[in-house]
Amino acid sequence: MIESLLLTTVPIVTFDRQRPLTNASGFFFAMDQRLFVVTSRHVLFDKPTRHFPDRIELELHNNPDNLAESTGFSMPLYRNGRALWRQGFDAAGNIDVAVLEVERGALPAQLVYRAFMPAHLPGLLDRVEIGTTLLVVGFPLGFHDTLHHMPVVRHAVVASSFGLRFKGEGYFLTDARTHRGTSGAPVVMRVANPPASYGDLPWMLLGVHSARLDVGTRDLAQDEALGLNCAWYADILLTLIKS
Repeated sequence: MIESLLLTTVPIVTFDRQRPLTNASGFFFAMDQRLFVVTSRHVLFDKPTRHFPDRIELELHNNPDNLAESTGFSMPLYRNGRALWRQGFDAAGNIDVAVLEVERGALPAQLVYRAFMPAHLPGLLDRVEIGTTLLVVGFPLGFHDTLHHMPVVRHAVVASSFGLRFKGEGYFLTDARTHRGTSGAPVVMRVANPPASYGDLPWMLLGVHSARLDVGTRDLAQDEALGLNCAWYADILLTLIKS
């Protein structure tokens, strides 16, 4: 039996026409019979690094009896010159999260996956304390189970007060060892007694991993990297989907 959490997350390869550009992580989020792929906004568009892909490709499981079978699924990022993804903004600027709606009719008939839903987002009464254990599910440096096409997880903890916007930005901090390719990964917390609305996915979706956080004044010869990361609050997904 494969753990349901591993089926939420898919590898993303960005392309400029037929030329592969970068590897990243993404995950499924469903709402009102609609299905979306969530990732970091900089995976789809990043002006500072001149990263301008025109499509992405996911690797999907298409045989419930054999997880070693998979298929590529291409998704355009533009139509008639307009971006198909949705990204967020607030008073502090850009939010590094993007959602791209999946055309369900184009998916494999036997797609094997799990999707987070609004029920998996933290509510007003949910308490997430400093130091709480988390998992980051993704494809660091593209590394994964290449036979079964499964992601790996990294252990993390909440490193800033959850619910407070760190430095006024829409993210909190995690303490975890992460790498390139993890951008867009879900940041989750295990729920001991999940409600029925969670289905067979007993994980609360707290955030979307964005990038490692460093100190600009760090002495590269004397000081180690902080090992801290930005995770954008996952409730932005409701705003992006409803917009």
